[in-house]
Amino acid sequence: MRTRDQRGVVFPSPVVILSIVAVAMAAIAFVATRGSAPEEREITPAARTETSTNAPSASATTPTAPPKPTKPPVDRSKVYVEVYNNSPITGLASRAATSTTDAGWQVVGADNWYGTIPATTVYFPPKLARAAKLLALDLGVQRTAPAVAPMKLDRLTLILTGELS
Repeated sequence: MRTRDQRGVVFPSPVVILSIVAVAMAAIAFVATRGSAPEEREITPAARTETSTNAPSASATTPTAPPKPTKPPVDRSKVYVEVYNNSPITGLASRAATSTTDAGWQVVGADNWYGTIPATTVYFPPKLARAAKLLALDLGVQRTAPAVAPMKLDRLTLILTGELS
């Protein structure tokens, strides 16, 4: 008599159960997400109002924003400026102080600066940021930065590393 040869793979029962659960979940997800195509909706900002045919014109209903208060111009004669030379060029601080005074700024001192500054810079305390930009513009200085110790916080500090342009 001949013995029967059986070939096949026996799956462990946890793998079979997980496979059946995965197929069932996929079928449920497919059925749950099937339906009509998504609708496109217009989303409008809360400030935008709809106007009807009986409503007044849009220009009459649109509130106008109050004008921004303009900051007063910088009064150069009321801003103190100290000028320092951080280069080997003799007399640079005094020449720059003269140019600064001629531009209308109130120079209160000129001296040498000891330290390392990467480029000619106007240093400013927070309340004089606008004035620092104006001084830099007046003198052709490309760099401004917040003041650091030991700089005084009631004035601008101009530190030169070379001739002004």
